[in-house]
Amino acid sequence: MAELTGDQRVQSEVLEGLATAVNHRQWFVELAIPHLGDDPIEIGSGIGNYAAAWAPHVSRFTATEAEPDRLVELKERFADTPNVEVREMLLPTSESGSHSALVSYNVLEHIEDHVSALRCMKGLVRPGGKVVLIVPAFMFAMSPVDYATGHIRRYTKKTMRAAMEEAGLEIETLHYANALGLIGYYGATSIFRLTPKEGPMVKFYDSLVLPVTKAVESVMRPPFGQSVFVVARVPE
Repeated sequence: MAELTGDQRVQSEVLEGLATAVNHRQWFVELAIPHLGDDPIEIGSGIGNYAAAWAPHVSRFTATEAEPDRLVELKERFADTPNVEVREMLLPTSESGSHSALVSYNVLEHIEDHVSALRCMKGLVRPGGKVVLIVPAFMFAMSPVDYATGHIRRYTKKTMRAAMEEAGLEIETLHYANALGLIGYYGATSIFRLTPKEGPMVKFYDSLVLPVTKAVESVMRPPFGQSVFVVARVPE
């Protein structure tokens, strides 16, 4: 089992801050919904905001977390949600499963041997099912926040494709997302050395900038972005 990396306090601050970015979250929720199937599993559910948004769309949802305090929060949050199971899980794992899909947002960049982690993800999904990931984009944007939260790397479409294919997954969708977000993130974290958390800056971006970015990117894929979104298929 891999060890948890990064400053858990900073991670919690970032998670809590991003929880207020409701438009950003809804955009990324919508990206995954067509690929979830009936029985998906999420790796790295955090405080459960994505799980809560996805669960109504599926028959059964499995939320997982490795950090003990967040695991307790998850179990409390979904105690009265019959179709959500909360489990402890940390990659790499020897477990196998037959889930319809695996979804994992901003997790893979924490794992040293990311190809082995992808193979573990593949092993949790039935043949023909999907692995749906979002990871941070572009190494030039590595900042003190990335290092504090345990990021080992950021990705491009090329490096994401290479890791997926080495793990034996078949790429179906691969593109950048949130182009303006990359510019804002780089300026805030690398130039001004700020930590993304609840406050006027996040609210301004989420309420005014994000909707425009989403609308433009729905008709035209950008050549760069704050994140890489990928959907891969588990071979039959």
